[in-house]
Amino acid sequence: MTSAPRGGAPEGGRYGEAVFRPEQAGEGERIDFGALAYDDLTMARLRSLGAGPGWHCLDVGAGTGTVSRRLLGEAGVESVLALDRDVRFLGERPMPGLELLEADISTPGFTSGRFHLVHARFVLMHLAEHERLITALAELVAPGGVLVLSDAVDLTSDRTPGTPYTTAMLAMWQGLRASIGTDVSWVPSYPSLLRAAGLMPVAAEMHAPPLEPGSPISRFWADTWERSRPAMLATGRVDDAAIDAALRYLDSDACSSLSAGMLTAWGWKPEQDTIVP
Repeated sequence: MTSAPRGGAPEGGRYGEAVFRPEQAGEGERIDFGALAYDDLTMARLRSLGAGPGWHCLDVGAGTGTVSRRLLGEAGVESVLALDRDVRFLGERPMPGLELLEADISTPGFTSGRFHLVHARFVLMHLAEHERLITALAELVAPGGVLVLSDAVDLTSDRTPGTPYTTAMLAMWQGLRASIGTDVSWVPSYPSLLRAAGLMPVAAEMHAPPLEPGSPISRFWADTWERSRPAMLATGRVDDAAIDAALRYLDSDACSSLSAGMLTAWGWKPEQDTIVP
């Protein structure tokens, strides 16, 4: 995911600039580790919602394009417009039906058209003006279509056992919020925000992948900490030794912490008339 706001970010910058720069070596691989952890779940949900032949889809913050390509190759949708603020990874593997759009969703009128499916995963958590953006995405859903949003949910709390992992995660969330505006605290409000945008019925689910040595999600968090290390250090919660200890813990059999979860919520546009691509 490299979509980020033009405005509203802290002085430190925004996603893809201050942190997680697409030109940084290994950034595409980091994104793919996250995809390996979540794509099967995402695809199962999208297909259960009806994604298939004849559907025209918008994939927001498409990253390296794994979901976009699977919608075309596995679900057999008609077309996918893959949108990101930087499309360099998306252009590496073209395929029939895949269209690319380099755009910033915080800019009014960032795209036009109506889609059977509008999907955004790990995008809005990095952006300000959540209600406005969800409303803007809902307006792109054709009557009878569905908006599907997924984002991270922090499962640490004051009762979570203290481990090197939880120490690093708390520093990461605080550091990313201060440096690029990442905020997952509002993510559980997805269902009510979708309903407020005029979508119904609305439903949601959550998944937390297991942290196992060498697993895609463990490698994703390790790479994420390395790239966000300066922001984590700036919080004063951790030093380099604490981050290094967390990396060792994450790759050990002693790790028994809960990964951040992924909350997915979806809402349907009332079918006022026939869907038009």
